[in-house]
Amino acid sequence: MMAVTIGFLGLGILFSFIALGMPIGFAMGLVGFTGFAVIISFDAAIVRIGVTAYDLATNEAIGTIPLFLFMAHVLFASGIGRDLYDFASRWLGRRRGGLAMATVGASSGFAAVSASSLATTATMGLVAMPEMRKHNYNVSMASGSVVAGGTIGSLIPPSGMFIIYGILTETSIGKMFAAGIIPGILLALFYMIAIAIWCRLDPNAGPRGPKYTLKEKLWSFTRTGEVIVLFALVMGGIVLGWFTPTEAGAIGAFGAIVVSVARRRLTWAAARTAIYSTLKTTGMIFGILFGALVFNSFITASTIPLNIVNFVTDSGLPPMAVLFLVLGVYFVLGMVLDASAMMTLTIPLFFPLMMNLGFDAILFGVLVVRMTEIALITPPVGMNVYILSGVVKDIPLEKIFKGALPFVAADILHVAMLIGFPIIVLWLPSL
Repeated sequence: MMAVTIGFLGLGILFSFIALGMPIGFAMGLVGFTGFAVIISFDAAIVRIGVTAYDLATNEAIGTIPLFLFMAHVLFASGIGRDLYDFASRWLGRRRGGLAMATVGASSGFAAVSASSLATTATMGLVAMPEMRKHNYNVSMASGSVVAGGTIGSLIPPSGMFIIYGILTETSIGKMFAAGIIPGILLALFYMIAIAIWCRLDPNAGPRGPKYTLKEKLWSFTRTGEVIVLFALVMGGIVLGWFTPTEAGAIGAFGAIVVSVARRRLTWAAARTAIYSTLKTTGMIFGILFGALVFNSFITASTIPLNIVNFVTDSGLPPMAVLFLVLGVYFVLGMVLDASAMMTLTIPLFFPLMMNLGFDAILFGVLVVRMTEIALITPPVGMNVYILSGVVKDIPLEKIFKGALPFVAADILHVAMLIGFPIIVLWLPSL
């Protein structure tokens, strides 16, 4: 049997395992090991397992994951999500749809310290939804702003998806972090514009919120200032080259402890919960990465990526057409797979192709991460939607998905802008 045939057979088996509910990391590792053994040899597969485990364990970039996760969980325990929402709502809440805009703004800030779209959605669901419902916001608009705001976590560093992409493709994680800052800010603005248009079409969808004095607005900043300074230090240090992403993670984790202790919000119980959650999430991510790297070796040995490159090259399609096709595949896959599964499954296939066509690895990474995160608010998977549904149990799923549609449209326009003006992505990394 030809290697490429074994490769496609392995892909089919992998999708079957995932459909049956097998954990993605274990499924990829099992299929990757078996396929590599069939194509090369059993002994070579054993060696590949050992080499992959050693490379993963000694990869300095992998240390970024638990450090930033610990920073996120400590700040979560300190109640930073509620503080950020209070800050944003006092400045934006007086406008029509202002509380929904505040939710997007607070999500951007919380995403900057949580590194997790799901954590951002859960936090904003607990904090923002009661306020918007109290002010008679349209349920679809309120829930849509929460689930869409959560996806900003994919771009605002320290993004867990950027870390995974960097490890899988050996792209600088520091440059990926820098590349996500401006697109992340723009995405928040796109969402706010979508809310403003929605309120223009239906003024009752987002009634005006309470009015605050300038003194009250400035006072709300005092409760978030240290976190903003911490984020600026961590990300500014990476962009300016003061320290590596791993060192930045250590500084961020230490700073999170200092901030939480200074606020007298970090109890022993909260600290234990933060440590346990960090270890649990880190173990899950390491398992996925190990399985993905083993699977990558199998896919490379099957020559599928090489055949795809040759097929596209011989087809005569312009590179931009190929890019749109690849992004379209991500949009469709997002309806049945979660973000991490999509990335680990597709990067071995598409990354060599896009590099061969001359695309920048950083630009392609930002586009891939953006497309995988759109999947968090599209049916039928839509993990952010299910997270919010679990937090606010009395809102039907169809209303949340309906509320997410205008934000999906904003996402598509945002991706088109990044493709049309790549300098938005590449300017900060170029520094």
